Amino acid sequence: MKKLILILFSCMLMSFGMNDTYSTASWYGYNTRRITASGEVFDNNKMTAAHKTLKFGTKVEVTNLNNNKTVTVKVNDRGPFVKGRDLDLSKGAYQKIASLSSGVIKIKYKIVN
Repeated sequence: MKKLILILFSCMLMSFGMNDTYSTASWYGYNTRRITASGEVFDNNKMTAAHKTLKFGTKVEVTNLNNNKTVTVKVNDRGPFVKGRDLDLSKGAYQKIASLSSGVIKIKYKIVN
């Protein structure tokens, strides 16, 4: 009975968005060819991101908390290496949810695959 209650409670929490993580994100891009940590060629225009620990290929839905715009990205690189920041978005992905001049934005994100 206790296990059933625990399972139901866990399902209820997940349905209320408790699997969202709140943090900050920035963008990165390069003018020259660069290989990501996953071995892919970096493309400024693809919907990709860098994360310190998520498995390469993980799809992540990122929402800008200032305007509620959302983008789905694939993790293919490592970083950011700045305290308090969880994601570096490719230039193309960042532009879908914020102006490049914003620099660092407050976000929520969740794994979607």
